[in-house]
Amino acid sequence: MPSDLPSRPPSRMSRAEFVERFGGVFEHSPWIAEAAFDAGLAGDADSAAGLHARLCRVFRAASPERQMEVVLAHPDLAGRLALAGGLTADSTSEQKSAGLDSCTPAELARFIALNDAYKARFGMPFIMAVKGSGRAEILAAFEKRLDNAPGVERQTALAQIERIARLRLEAMLG
Repeated sequence: MPSDLPSRPPSRMSRAEFVERFGGVFEHSPWIAEAAFDAGLAGDADSAAGLHARLCRVFRAASPERQMEVVLAHPDLAGRLALAGGLTADSTSEQKSAGLDSCTPAELARFIALNDAYKARFGMPFIMAVKGSGRAEILAAFEKRLDNAPGVERQTALAQIERIARLRLEAMLG
């Protein structure tokens, strides 16, 4: 949480405070926090579970095109943007927790090849909530999911985005 923001519960924040604090929970998509705030926040929004439910309702109610914007906002795992240091702080921390910042040259080459194959097949980045997973587990999931039908994989990506948001909220709100 940025140090210049008050540490009050989400339901007692101003719109600007709320969007500043929670606008990045869904990667580069502050519109989700804006819409959740505009729908009204009750006391249940003060817990990670309650706020997650409210944010996910907005995300799931969005048009398929708007949902795809959120999908496309996600970086590749152990990809070129990570190598260049261009990830958000949350993405950097999440990828580091899975050891993606210390890939061997062979693992890195495999990640890049899988990222490219996945994008060619599905037109979007591979998304996985990697916290608690290791490189081998992530690579295995990558290879398995390449066999999914496009519709199945789109739904899997949306579910993984929601899981990432939940983990981020739990880290923020406990």
